[in-house]
Amino acid sequence: MNEPTTDLGRTAGLASLRRTPQQARSRARLARVLETAERVLVDEGVEALTTTRIAAEARVSVGSLYQYLPDRGAIIEALAAGYFAKLEATMDDLVGAAAAERWSDPVGVLIDAYTEIYRTEHGFRALWFGSGLTERTRTADREHKRRMADGIRRILLALGLATDDEALARSCHAAILTADALAQEAFRSDTRGDAALLDEAKTMLRGYLTAVTARY
Repeated sequence: MNEPTTDLGRTAGLASLRRTPQQARSRARLARVLETAERVLVDEGVEALTTTRIAAEARVSVGSLYQYLPDRGAIIEALAAGYFAKLEATMDDLVGAAAAERWSDPVGVLIDAYTEIYRTEHGFRALWFGSGLTERTRTADREHKRRMADGIRRILLALGLATDDEALARSCHAAILTADALAQEAFRSDTRGDAALLDEAKTMLRGYLTAVTARY
């Protein structure tokens, strides 16, 4: 199993935290709690994420844990925020690379990049394929997909394939929703991803984005 990748800097601003740790010792304690939560999530699933269990395995008091993460929902939301941040940071990097490298197959580059994240982020898969997502996490996911769609929009603009308008933003949102649904299905039963289904996703999205950019 890969080492956990949860990072305190990706979660400290969450509304789910009761308060933000200020001292280095407190930040390290919270980071240890989140690393422990991710390990338990990967090994045993969402149902095992109880505050007493996480506090015990992270070697912190339940009272100390409650200062920042008051319940299981807050733990789930903090972990999800970390995964969203990693996906969005990758998109930002890809936007910069698109302008510099002038990709001939942006769909292939994007799907390959995110396929690798799905393969290595065991916690992300465990969280999304489990049954414990909170309503606040689902709301955050919808906002996250909007930001990812904006990354697709910026890539198309960087490649000179479109001009910026409301229709482009809507098309990019549709593309990211489709890509996400296909990626989840590809990884639901195969931790390496169903290669044939991922290839079909590339074919579908190439056709769709070719039609979108033809408008411009």
